[in-house]
Amino acid sequence: MAAPSLDFRSDNVAGAAPEIMAALQDANRGDASAYGGDDYSTRLDAAFSRLFETECRVFPVATGTAANVLALACIAPPFGAVYCHQDSHIMVDECNAPEFYTGGAKLVGLPGEQGKIAAATLEAALSQGWSGVQHHPQPAAVSLTQATESGTVYSPDDVAGIAALCRQHGLRLHMDGARFANAVAGLNCSAADLAWRAGVEVLSFGATKNGAMAAEAVVFFKPELAESFLYRRKRGGHLFSKSRFLSVQLLAMLQDGLWLKLAREANARARELAEGFVRIAGAEIVWPVQANEVFAKLPADKAAAMRSKGALFHTWSEADSLYRFVCAFDKTTEDIAALLRAAG
Repeated sequence: MAAPSLDFRSDNVAGAAPEIMAALQDANRGDASAYGGDDYSTRLDAAFSRLFETECRVFPVATGTAANVLALACIAPPFGAVYCHQDSHIMVDECNAPEFYTGGAKLVGLPGEQGKIAAATLEAALSQGWSGVQHHPQPAAVSLTQATESGTVYSPDDVAGIAALCRQHGLRLHMDGARFANAVAGLNCSAADLAWRAGVEVLSFGATKNGAMAAEAVVFFKPELAESFLYRRKRGGHLFSKSRFLSVQLLAMLQDGLWLKLAREANARARELAEGFVRIAGAEIVWPVQANEVFAKLPADKAAAMRSKGALFHTWSEADSLYRFVCAFDKTTEDIAALLRAAG
């Protein structure tokens, strides 16, 4: 039996799920047409259309950043404004890639408790009178992070409230779904209910954090919005010649609900960890554990004890003794128990 893993830095540190590796091995047999002409890539639209219960146009890319910024480039002009949470990945962690790929669109960061944008906050931002004034960036799109950078989730009603404002003001709605699977699993709702039925028009469907080797899908629920994506992806250097190796991972994720199975495992471990932390004197769970991340305030000696025994996790705020722990699909109950034992 392998030793327990004490690496909780990110779900990106995990390897690929066995099912994904098997699918890649299967795709590695023989020759296949390049640049998306292979059988795996041509099946993506139908597979995602079945999952979301509506017609979809789907494009595989290898990174979440590519998925986000290429999607935004299709819905926001260079003079546009994209509203997002002030702590969102596109605002903080993508090295100005959204601005670069959109040709200059401005990201407007909005505050919000638990990593979420409230409809009232967005409405206040949109009431500033920028529309139609040549001196201001023109409101073009909203991007929601699902699950959020605080490990919380937008409910379908939350998304629908934002979507209603987008329709009222003529904005497009994008969702950064790097952890979309964890959000769907946590809410126990359908993929459709959390996406297009709630008003999302384009989704970055994450798979890499959920057990893929390197695969994300850009899913357009309004195919007409995807007209320029082929060219933007190629121009941006994100069209893989051997696209079958991206596409087969996405198909394997959807096969027999693997994407939800893996996400549920990760979410379950996060809940176990949170339940263990609350039994530690002086510990506090800061935000609701609704996906696969736990943000905990811990006594300094407990954090130090875990690290002295090899535990890896991020310090979110040194001043607040706030730490982030992320559970990947392959974390086990024994891994959680070993981490809690390390706290002493």
